[in-house]
Amino acid sequence: MEFVERKIYLIRGVKVMLDTDLAMLYGVPTFRLNEAVKRNKDRFPKDFMFQLASNEAKSLTSQIAISKGRGGRRSTPYVFTEHGVAMLSSVLNSKKAVEVNILIIRAFIKLRELLATHKDLILEIEKIKREQKGQNQKILSIISVINQMLNPDIPQKEPMGFRDRSKKK
Repeated sequence: MEFVERKIYLIRGVKVMLDTDLAMLYGVPTFRLNEAVKRNKDRFPKDFMFQLASNEAKSLTSQIAISKGRGGRRSTPYVFTEHGVAMLSSVLNSKKAVEVNILIIRAFIKLRELLATHKDLILEIEKIKREQKGQNQKILSIISVINQMLNPDIPQKEPMGFRDRSKKK
């Protein structure tokens, strides 16, 4: 299960698995897996499977060990979303394919649960930050009132008594 989880990548904001990793798990050559998919192309819409762009493939090549010459790929890899992996079980008709699919789907579910837990934590932290900002504003207003009480603005009073205002310069 851990091995499968490490083979799930986030590409274009979607969790996917490479055709090479899936082929290895199913115990078939990558080109055979892709042949089976191409024969059943109508089962794999773009939200189930897509081919990586050159720059995405190069980025993956630098991150993981994808062969890049001498017997390596001549085209960019295909990647499969969780739904695409589920569809592979209907295309690859073997007992091993079904067992591996169950394992992979469980790994996707576990990752989804982990992400949901992280989202809950992030929301809770944001709530605490908002409450803290509100408390800070209240504390600042209390300090302002105390300062006004300690240093009141006393208006200048005019001297008492009679003054002749007509003699002013």
